[in-house]
Amino acid sequence: MKAFTFEDALKAAGGTAVNQENVTREITNVTMDSRKVIFGSLFVAIKGERVDGHDFMREVFLKGAAAVLCDHVPEGITGPCIVVPDTVKGLQEIARWYRSILPVKVVGITGSVGKTSTKEMVAAVLAEKFNVLKTIGNYNNEIGLPLTVLSIEEDTEIAVLEMGISDFGEMRVLSRIACPDICVITNIGQCHLEFLHDRDGILKAKSEIFEFMNPEGRIYLNGDDDKLITVKEVNGIVPTFFGLKDTNDVYPAEKESMGLGGTKMRISLRGSLFDAEIHMLGDHMVSNAMAATAIGADLGMDKNQIAAGLYTAKTIDGRSNLIPKGTGYIIDDCYNASPASMMAALDMLKLANGRKVAILGDMFELGPDSDNMHAAVGRYAATVGIDKLVCVGQNCRHMYNAAMRENGIGSLGIGYYSDLDSLLKNLKIEIKEGDNVLVKSSHGMGFAQLVEALKEL
Repeated sequence: MKAFTFEDALKAAGGTAVNQENVTREITNVTMDSRKVIFGSLFVAIKGERVDGHDFMREVFLKGAAAVLCDHVPEGITGPCIVVPDTVKGLQEIARWYRSILPVKVVGITGSVGKTSTKEMVAAVLAEKFNVLKTIGNYNNEIGLPLTVLSIEEDTEIAVLEMGISDFGEMRVLSRIACPDICVITNIGQCHLEFLHDRDGILKAKSEIFEFMNPEGRIYLNGDDDKLITVKEVNGIVPTFFGLKDTNDVYPAEKESMGLGGTKMRISLRGSLFDAEIHMLGDHMVSNAMAATAIGADLGMDKNQIAAGLYTAKTIDGRSNLIPKGTGYIIDDCYNASPASMMAALDMLKLANGRKVAILGDMFELGPDSDNMHAAVGRYAATVGIDKLVCVGQNCRHMYNAAMRENGIGSLGIGYYSDLDSLLKNLKIEIKEGDNVLVKSSHGMGFAQLVEALKEL
């Protein structure tokens, strides 16, 4: 991070200084985790559901914190504080100011599914030419994004930021902080329907990303998505469309599956062809590669640089991560789930050689149509060409029932467990040596524990 002063942070946050004698004292990093405080830190005291950061103020000053951003100063605290009514909003204002003083170019990526894998793909490609910072972990929300922005170094040329929301107005806040030069929307799927109601609502909420973007920036949209393809221009900016269909500006003119090894393809980049290879699995990853290709080309990268970046791009834990296990594989895709991403993961599983087992858990925040959406995944699983389906969770009862009806007297083995603990007790019965096992559910199901159990099986 580029160092700034207590006075800079005070002005940006619009706060009141308490216990501060030296307004020029330098702040060299920002954190909300008291365990990560070092000399020169600005500690942001946030009240969470379980922990209140204000309870750790004495500790962080003993560690050498330069200042604390807080909503009150507890009794006995004598270290320098910036007091604001809301520390999350104060953090956001500091990040917004910090973004404004940096010459860095920002790529903002959002969408119902595929944000993280697209971020990884774009960052890998751009890193072949530029000094790139990317969002780490799940730091993509109203707290994580400003912390990511505040981690940008002086020599960072491009920041690739994942931007996640669940309700109207949230993306506007993130866009105001990031002020993206490049905006990417991966798709408009069926996520957070409890708050956004339907896909039109999701499109409206995601489109808030454009509100504070560079007016001379670029927009990249998935042209295979029936909602996004209707976007003809945004404030005079004509989108570049990417995807699998040949109606897009960037698409795979040819592609060849290498099974769980990835995909070879010939990319059509606005009519110009070149060969590339990715090792991230599934057609949805091919689509992500088209987005990365378009962005790289528009930022002046040549085809060899783009192909090299696509070749090296990797998944992260919980996001279609391929883990060798004996003669088979565990496909760890347990970080999150929606109907579309469930079906894409099943398509990925069918690429495997050997027995194919899908362990699928509940999908959350789907709204009043949740039962039907779980059932739709069950019907798809029964026909996609896998060998066994194991459904876990209360919502997945509907997935199980639909799969049973669709399968009839077919060869698909289908099992059901009401909760994860029940499955874990019977895991050796369900899984055989050499199986290829897909693990996917919403994050709240805790399927990371299942992945670890499969590794030890």
